[in-house]
Amino acid sequence: MASIFIKSFIGLHHSSTASDNHSTTAVVTKTSVLARRCVKASKSSPRVAGRNLKVAVVGGGPAGGSAAETLAKGGVETILFERKLDNCKPCGGAIPLCMVGEFDLPLDIIDRRVTKMKMISPSNVEVEIGRTLKPHEYIGMVRREALDSYLRDSAAAAGATIVNGLFLKMDLPEEKNAPYVLHYTDYNSKSGGPGKMKTVEVDAVIGADGANSRVAKCIGAGDYAYAMAFQERIKIPSSKMKYYDDLAEVYVGDDVSPDFYGWVFPKCDHVAVGTGTVTHKADIKKLQRATRIRAQDKIQGGKIIRVEAHPVPEHPRPRRVSQRVALVGDAAGYVTKCSGEGIYFAAKSGRMCAEAIVEGSSNGKRMIDESDLRVYLKKWDRTYWATYKVLDVLQKVFYRSNPAREAFVEMCGDEYVQKMTLESYLYKTVSTGNPLDDFKLAVRTIGSLVRANALGKEISTIN
Repeated sequence: MASIFIKSFIGLHHSSTASDNHSTTAVVTKTSVLARRCVKASKSSPRVAGRNLKVAVVGGGPAGGSAAETLAKGGVETILFERKLDNCKPCGGAIPLCMVGEFDLPLDIIDRRVTKMKMISPSNVEVEIGRTLKPHEYIGMVRREALDSYLRDSAAAAGATIVNGLFLKMDLPEEKNAPYVLHYTDYNSKSGGPGKMKTVEVDAVIGADGANSRVAKCIGAGDYAYAMAFQERIKIPSSKMKYYDDLAEVYVGDDVSPDFYGWVFPKCDHVAVGTGTVTHKADIKKLQRATRIRAQDKIQGGKIIRVEAHPVPEHPRPRRVSQRVALVGDAAGYVTKCSGEGIYFAAKSGRMCAEAIVEGSSNGKRMIDESDLRVYLKKWDRTYWATYKVLDVLQKVFYRSNPAREAFVEMCGDEYVQKMTLESYLYKTVSTGNPLDDFKLAVRTIGSLVRANALGKEISTIN
């Protein structure tokens, strides 16, 4: 979320015609493709005798909750496994405006409506983002325990079975259409205790069990680089909390992270203060102290009420689909570089994967195979792959040194950058800019980098 402005760069080489998803031609073409796909599935796939297709969703975060709800609504027998039903993942908790409507989120789970975001450079130059927002627009701030619980409850209301259980492993089928056997520890009993070892047979599996996904290990999905996120929830005096009513802060600099950023995001009655890094994981507590020091005047007198740490994937896994198993969310590696955004993409990938299963199974009446899951994969890559690649490149440009970060913060002050960035972020669409303004922006970007580099050399000379 720190460098959301650079998403606008994705739109510099797209025409409005290419990115217009609302044209009659696009809708007709999409509808025709879906219709043909349904016909193909119904003719080639065997019927599931005497029951509906049965799918296990492992993991109850945004990816798992949205997947389970979509499956259950689509006529698929759905079991969702989640060990920590009070999950509090160390996450900034920022969500785009479009997610509120797209996933029917109640407004009471949104702690804060952020309309201003301060970007703070290594030399403590502050730039405020948000001038181009319309009166109804905002960035939502949520606590993961509230969001995840709501999505799981929605899945249960749709007919999914929620199991408070720890997934251990699964036996892969040796024959076509044979079931997957999942082994798990069931903690559903109200009597407490160590839990009971159980197994269940299912036709397909969605792995939504995070960066350390056991489902991914079971299918040999491969490893990926990951960042370590560290966050402290700090309850500050109410007089200081007023400063964060509708404001979030992002700090960049080698002191808070050599390759990521530090943040102060407001929640209901506290602020979430955190940082992350890929290259200096052993120094994460030192970097966190630096973030607190940078924000000390505004959080002074605060009490740490919770400490959280968690790995965050840096790129998609080499394999995300295998036979009748698919990975979504963090398990698939769907966190963007630069911004570290993952909540929306997790929920979206879970829904897209579930939609492919519902469609391929003719609403749970037929067996699916790998080709059905690859429909989800192709759609995902077609929609978002360029975003991940561009943000990867831009992270290397703007996070490589303190002078580059100074240039980054300077660019954040540009009104055109803010407009393009916020439109792209809030609505997850590619904003198409004016070619002349795009050219001017490119020139200003180069100028900022040159000036920041000169400043960096001057500081080095003085030191």
